[in-house]
Amino acid sequence: MSRVYTVAVVGGGIGKSHIIEGYEPNQDRFRVIAICDLDAGRRNGLAEEFGIERRVENFDDLLAMDDLDIIDICTPPMVHYPMVMAALRAGKHVICEKPLVGSLAEVDEVIAEEKRSKGKLMPVFQYRFGNGIEQVKRIIDAGIAGKPYVGTVETLWRREAGYYAVPWRGKWKTELGGVLMTHAIHPHDIFTYLMGEPKSLFGRVATRVNDIEVEDCISASLEMESGALASFTATLGSADEISRIRLAFENVTIESDHEAYNPGKELWTILPRNQATRVKIEALLADWQDVPSRFTTQMRRFWDALEGKGPMPVTSADSRRALEIVTAIYHSSETREEVSFPVAADHPKYRSWLPEGFR
Repeated sequence: MSRVYTVAVVGGGIGKSHIIEGYEPNQDRFRVIAICDLDAGRRNGLAEEFGIERRVENFDDLLAMDDLDIIDICTPPMVHYPMVMAALRAGKHVICEKPLVGSLAEVDEVIAEEKRSKGKLMPVFQYRFGNGIEQVKRIIDAGIAGKPYVGTVETLWRREAGYYAVPWRGKWKTELGGVLMTHAIHPHDIFTYLMGEPKSLFGRVATRVNDIEVEDCISASLEMESGALASFTATLGSADEISRIRLAFENVTIESDHEAYNPGKELWTILPRNQATRVKIEALLADWQDVPSRFTTQMRRFWDALEGKGPMPVTSADSRRALEIVTAIYHSSETREEVSFPVAADHPKYRSWLPEGFR
């Protein structure tokens, strides 16, 4: 009989999606025993809805629970770092929503703490999972796609005044960034997951849609380690909402499904350049088994990793790469200079990408 890990969900906003998509379909692997939220109504409502035993207001109370295996952090970004560090020091396994923390210095401190802790850390990048993206990943990893040429990422979403009525949103010190940090970080992670490491970047950010502190439009041009070129575009001022990734390789061109918040689920468009490539792809995917999207598969593979049955589906190194891109775009926009990777401890924004006056 497989082990069932006990879970506390901290933050009942996106945390509810973790329960519905991640833990409910995987009840043979996880059991949510505690909900922690400062809002008593939301805390009690979730506990009643999902039959959760413990209703906790104080995060520190979770650290003392000997029968608690995993702390799943779904709070606003500004408190991720202290919660992740405290949970790792308490020996708990940790799941944390994006952005993992608020600077590259904090990422490196988390990575160091994770090495000391008996707990394991999994950042959340749920858009990586589903039939569409998994098929493409298999084609690329098998070497069938060939040399990467170019790629584009478009994150065209819509956010208006009601979204920013939540007090911590739209502010540097609490949300830690705008469309680049909170929204486009998902498609940008998908891009590097498929196309590899960036080599250099030039980017710009602007606030054009909403009356907020942080940016709501971005554009960036990248050179990848492979030599491929890429462009990123994102806005929160689109009339409709799509996430679109298009990749051109030597042997195949690939385009994602356009669903904004679940681009990995449906099958992607795969266009082989010739019949020989088509035959190879058909043979590779002939035995395909369904891969549920988003949290369902990410949590299931987290269980596999805890049991030594597979790799960690998302790592702290993945979060560092995502936050390197964030840091580089903010710095490049401010200085009008190209930024090279990796972004190391001697970089001016290593300890904070926040603008002067907001740190």
